[in-house]
Amino acid sequence: MRYSDLDRPPLSAAALNRALVRPGSLWTGITVVESTGSTNSDLAKAAQEGAAEGAVLVAEEQLAGRGRLARTWSAPPRSGLTFSILLRPQVPVATQGWLSLLYGVAAASAVRRLAEVDVRLKWPNDLLIGERKLAGVLAERAGDAIVIGMGLNVSLKPEELPVETATSLAIEQAACVDRDPLLRAVLREVETHYREWTAAGGDAEASGLHSAYLAASATIGRLVRVDLPGGQVLIGQATGVDASGHLQVASEGERHTLSAGDVVHVRIAG
Repeated sequence: MRYSDLDRPPLSAAALNRALVRPGSLWTGITVVESTGSTNSDLAKAAQEGAAEGAVLVAEEQLAGRGRLARTWSAPPRSGLTFSILLRPQVPVATQGWLSLLYGVAAASAVRRLAEVDVRLKWPNDLLIGERKLAGVLAERAGDAIVIGMGLNVSLKPEELPVETATSLAIEQAACVDRDPLLRAVLREVETHYREWTAAGGDAEASGLHSAYLAASATIGRLVRVDLPGGQVLIGQATGVDASGHLQVASEGERHTLSAGDVVHVRIAG
């Protein structure tokens, strides 16, 4: 494979499959493509066509990456980890809102351990270092499957950041900026949490996911400003996350429960 930037070597699908795909593993196949519009869109189409749980699609470059609220973003080829996973959870639909939070907990844990940086979660599932965004996670339903994608900034330089409020592992002088072990670590951590959560029937409390999320959260316990659709603003204390993964905010004596679909933006008030 030809590539010009020696600081940004390509990923090896063969090596990743050898490391992660084995009998009994959640992961059933890892595909690496040079470029695509959106790994989430591609995997959602595959899910509708019957692709197995555990499929992973990695793009060295994503041309039409999407975040929440149809925001778009892009990054130089091989400067980050851009990939999606396909899951078919056999748990009650009411609990499946936890999947994107589970993914955030797993990814933050893996990156914290390997890169030795203090990664926290902004509800529902942005990975932060300080107040700067390191990665975003987007979960989408595709029939009876759920596709979860992540864009993690690895080697981006300050002048390459999509927005000023972003950061990368290289900028944070992380102990690991090698995408291969980072990807393996994230997928292994996701598998561990997913197995525990599904074994508990999607019960975030019983599986330990709820407490793990609170421990990693940069949002809970803080005064937040929530921008709601239609221009409304809610300012209050983020007090917790309910059994469905919704954010609870106490404001002027009332408790508000917000799903990601109800929220445009959450930020620390001050």
